[in-house]
Amino acid sequence: MVKDTSKELGRVVQIDEGRIRDHLGELVRGSVEDTLNTMLDAEADRLCQASRYERAAERTDTRAGHYQRKLQTKAGLVTLNVPKLRRVPFETAIIERYRRREASVEEALVEMYLAGVSVRRVEDITEALWGTRVSSGTVSRLNQKIYRHIEAWRKRKIEGDFPYLFLDGVVLKRSWAGEVRNVSVLVAIGVGADGHRQILGVAEGQKEDLEGWRGFLRHLKERGLAGVQLIISDACLGLVEAAAELFPEAQWQRCVVHFYRNVFSNVPKGKVAEVARMLKAIHAQEDHRSAEDKVREVIAKLRAMRLTKAAELVEAKAHETLTYFAFPSNHWRQIKTNNPLERIIREIRRRTRVVGAFPDGHSALMLVAARLRHIASTKWGKRRYLAMETLLNPLPEEAAA
Repeated sequence: MVKDTSKELGRVVQIDEGRIRDHLGELVRGSVEDTLNTMLDAEADRLCQASRYERAAERTDTRAGHYQRKLQTKAGLVTLNVPKLRRVPFETAIIERYRRREASVEEALVEMYLAGVSVRRVEDITEALWGTRVSSGTVSRLNQKIYRHIEAWRKRKIEGDFPYLFLDGVVLKRSWAGEVRNVSVLVAIGVGADGHRQILGVAEGQKEDLEGWRGFLRHLKERGLAGVQLIISDACLGLVEAAAELFPEAQWQRCVVHFYRNVFSNVPKGKVAEVARMLKAIHAQEDHRSAEDKVREVIAKLRAMRLTKAAELVEAKAHETLTYFAFPSNHWRQIKTNNPLERIIREIRRRTRVVGAFPDGHSALMLVAARLRHIASTKWGKRRYLAMETLLNPLPEEAAA
């Protein structure tokens, strides 16, 4: 009778994957530790111009033992035997003095934080990967190193003309005197004469009011923003007044989508879909005059439906959403809403949601600016957004219009 040995072999041949990973990790860590210590010894020999215990006429110094220090690497925590010399201090180019982590580890910490990983999650990840828990204070101190670069990017000179300017703000939470208060971060993107989008500015505003927008737009203008023909935004408090004051030559386009939402707030839920079709018909017209005729038609229908407040809002504000008709028709879809900036604002909210309340407004500003800087470096800013030839060199019929 032939025995079935497959079950017996299954019980005998067992692979403990966890132990193998631990063993391999220990091998890698030990290899890194040995390599670094060998390099430190070689550097000490070079400074002494002789190896340990070697009698040589060229010798300039002798060893005086060593001291141990810890270094956090991506392979784990290693122990270094740093040589001491009798006559001159041992300063190694391999490991900077007082450094406790290799640069790649620090870069990984900063990248994780800026990529949207919460500080608490960063602590957990570092403990899992490198065997030691990095504190939130350490992450904050590391971030200070890149804040200088972010601030320089935020205040860089703006070059060239930007015919289209999109403006919006995002409200975040900050801790203040034991309470949680709101802080606004204002953002501007523009479409340049070359048709590419750029993130032009980001700044802290205590509130999205006249003074906040005035200061932000002045900040953009002082850095060189020029050539603005159309400003696209929601009807933010104070924004329109500030824009007219600092860019009087520019026209203003009220975001069509935000306008719809304002109208819907005065419409019963059961009639929103019908009213939405009526409003969209306004902005589906082929020219400004047809759109104005459609506005009057919609107002009459809203009154017939006894939606008086909605009718009054359309009558008073619909003209603010028709400015885009004065610009090239191949740009209408992109410039009649604030969607290009709205998508960026959604990404900012996704990232800042994991933070909760910031310790101060500057921290909120720096994190938002870091995300914007990252977005600007991606294909978002590299691909052409609009063909600007029709704006800069309009066809005869468009110029006449």
